[in-house]
Amino acid sequence: MQHRTLLAAAMAAAVALSSAAHAQSWSYTDDSGQTVTLDEVPTRIVASADAAAGLIPLGIRPVGIYADSAVADSKPLQGLDLAGIEIVGQAWGEIDIEKVAALEPDIVIAEYWPLDDAWSGGPGVTGAESPLRALAPITGPTVGDSILALVEDYEDLATSLGADLSEPQVAADKAAFEEARAAFEEAVAAKPGLTVLAVWAGADALYVAAPAGASELVDFERWGLDIITPEVADDRGYFETLSWEQADKYQPDLILVDNRSATTLETALAQPTWTTIKAAQAGAVAEWPAYWLRNYGAYAGELEKLTAAISAADENLTD
Repeated sequence: MQHRTLLAAAMAAAVALSSAAHAQSWSYTDDSGQTVTLDEVPTRIVASADAAAGLIPLGIRPVGIYADSAVADSKPLQGLDLAGIEIVGQAWGEIDIEKVAALEPDIVIAEYWPLDDAWSGGPGVTGAESPLRALAPITGPTVGDSILALVEDYEDLATSLGADLSEPQVAADKAAFEEARAAFEEAVAAKPGLTVLAVWAGADALYVAAPAGASELVDFERWGLDIITPEVADDRGYFETLSWEQADKYQPDLILVDNRSATTLETALAQPTWTTIKAAQAGAVAEWPAYWLRNYGAYAGELEKLTAAISAADENLTD
């Protein structure tokens, strides 16, 4: 009898261990200290466009994506394979809650933006009273002072979700980034006097970016690039607003124009005072990958373009 009891106990223990192996609990703690804990590793993920751009190249594919604009125009998602993924939102502050419910998500992965004190999509989508929170917990990385650090956060998150970072394409993307960063740093070091201004152009005004409000600009500064900091940023810490009559307030050697939309540069070119900036007059204008980089592959490509622009720029243009 004792033998049968011990055997039964051993079998029960083996079953329990087997069940635990197939149902491993999962938790994630965001930068605010809030922890989401689930009984199993989530597989049915609804993600913001930015989060999807961070996860898909690492092998984690969400079942649904919500974006701030039409997916075809979404810079974070450009070049990514979205086949089989349900699009549940294509405008800022909007999401199709019925589509999300039909996907039966385990979790929603978004990003927290400290300057806005909000998660991806804004309060209407991910706020405390959002119906999305009744369907699944919301968590994800914080957009801090480095895109590189954010990409590394996505590596950690993806690994917890089952990604294999040794996969050839994943490793190749990271190697390409490291090579592109080294070339960028070399080009910057060769032009120690070069000054740069990052802007967004609107029909009403020229918006000069505060580097501290853009994670990729902070990265560029860490890697040696001298980016002009505007004297007065707005109350959210992103831009100084200049009327087009004041467009020549700052005189950099190279201008970086927000490339989230092709119309931004077109808007600038249409302004008669655009060329009062000497760099604009000289054609020393390049693309600024503003706020949207989330993976090594995209970062490598943008760094390569910036490196070419820096190498071609005249560091003595405004002397």
